[in-house]
Amino acid sequence: MKGIRLNPDVAIVEKIREGLKAKGGYCPCRLERTEDNRCICREFREQMADPDFHGYCHCKLYYKE
Repeated sequence: MKGIRLNPDVAIVEKIREGLKAKGGYCPCRLERTEDNRCICREFREQMADPDFHGYCHCKLYYKE
């Protein structure tokens, strides 16, 4: 079954979640605080909608199988 899961690397997940908390829910990998960069970011939402895409989001927090 295909779906979205967290990165299996616990250290990466912890680091990204700390960044999200510090930036108020905005992707810690992006400089601008726009709605497009609020987690889950627009880029990854669009990738999730693509049935042929599989891989990580920009910050490597989520993975689409």
